[in-house]
Amino acid sequence: MAGTLLALLALLGGSQVLKAEYFSPWRGEQQMYKLDIGWPKTPEHFTGQTFCVAVDSLHGLVYVGQRGDNVPKVLVFSEEGYFLHAWNDTVEMPHGIFVWNTATGSSVWITDVGTGKYGHTVKQYSPLGKLMQVLGTPGNAGSSLIPLQFDQPAEIFVEETGEIYVVDGDGGMNNRLLKLSDDYKEIWLTGTNGSGIGQFKIPHSVTLDAFGRVWVADRDNKRIQVFDKVTGEWLGSWSGCFSEDGPYSVRFTADYKYLIVAQLNINRLAILAAPPVGSIGDCVMVHSVQLADETKPHLVDVDMRSGAVYVAEIGAQQVQKYVPLS
Repeated sequence: MAGTLLALLALLGGSQVLKAEYFSPWRGEQQMYKLDIGWPKTPEHFTGQTFCVAVDSLHGLVYVGQRGDNVPKVLVFSEEGYFLHAWNDTVEMPHGIFVWNTATGSSVWITDVGTGKYGHTVKQYSPLGKLMQVLGTPGNAGSSLIPLQFDQPAEIFVEETGEIYVVDGDGGMNNRLLKLSDDYKEIWLTGTNGSGIGQFKIPHSVTLDAFGRVWVADRDNKRIQVFDKVTGEWLGSWSGCFSEDGPYSVRFTADYKYLIVAQLNINRLAILAAPPVGSIGDCVMVHSVQLADETKPHLVDVDMRSGAVYVAEIGAQQVQKYVPLS
């Protein structure tokens, strides 16, 4: 068996492929994704460090947030990889990005961790970059709820109802998960700095599953924690898959069967089996995508229509697209 595995690895060489973990019940299954080497068509538009990516599945658009001096902070591509346009106004240091679609239109939410006059905010933009809403006190870090303040807010997830989940923050004074109503009032808040149940050390990414559960990448505690979206009650945590490196991203596949987790320091995407309704249990790594050295995958997003996975890589300074094979 070992000889067969070695022969398979030799055939695969150094390419970026999905490989099964030894303990996985799916061992031997065909790879689930392949790299779309033609996306984007013009990678020279990546002129800064690409920190985040968001997919507008409804309109076939991909938004990329990048940082750097004298570079456009938001790039917009088609899902086919064509560069469409860029915008820059009032975005300082994008960290997380999210597209929110409603019956009346779409908008782009960005968490800004800058320390200048636009920083420490969560902002809503039109698809063309017009500023629509600012949450937080621009240029001032804080922990207040009235008025609402953030300190390096890491990421945002917005439900169809308009209810908002923010993980705050990326190394500042706050280590919390905040749920806001559609008129930006606190519904519940959980989390302080620490390693206990419901505490965080850099809550870095947030998403929802199809069963009313909120998933948070608790990066420096090397675990994922799960909460009830209605009450904020702690439901469980996963740590068994993250001994080598903490989770940087949490995003579900389009069928909600798997969770895609970026691990920046080991240049890996972990694909974990999502639990059904009921007990959270512990994580099972089904597969992984090993990226090239120094790629540094930071945050990811999934096209909920096609199933494609987009990876924002701050080391390689690019976004890559992986497409499902089935």
